[in-house]
Amino acid sequence: MILLLVIGAGIVVWGFLTGFASNDGLASSVLLNYAYITVALALLAIIIGFIVGARGDAKSFIRLGIGILAIAAFVFIVYLIAPGKEAIGLVSVEQPSKGMLKLTDTILYMAYILVAVAVVAIIVGEIRMSLTNKKG
Repeated sequence: MILLLVIGAGIVVWGFLTGFASNDGLASSVLLNYAYITVALALLAIIIGFIVGARGDAKSFIRLGIGILAIAAFVFIVYLIAPGKEAIGLVSVEQPSKGMLKLTDTILYMAYILVAVAVVAIIVGEIRMSLTNKKG
């Protein structure tokens, strides 16, 4: 966690040194680049952590592989479901490419699904905890 904060601060300093004027100074572009870098570093840290923790244990490598395949299958299925329709209300600039629209819809659908799963998991977990902790 501290490492990600330090890296984030380094990216902010890098942004100030190189200037935020790239891409016509759009703050959203800078924030998206920061988010991409942070997510990539977090995923890299998770994978390295699993590999270091699983040294000498073949079952852990198998579980890691199954987990990565499950995530890839989830992303692929959501990609197939995403429609990639044109952006509504976008008149001042030209429409993004079909691939970018499909990718954007995929990310949005994944976020919707994961939020719903998280809410259901929280509710089910609280109900289970309240049922198992009854004294009486």
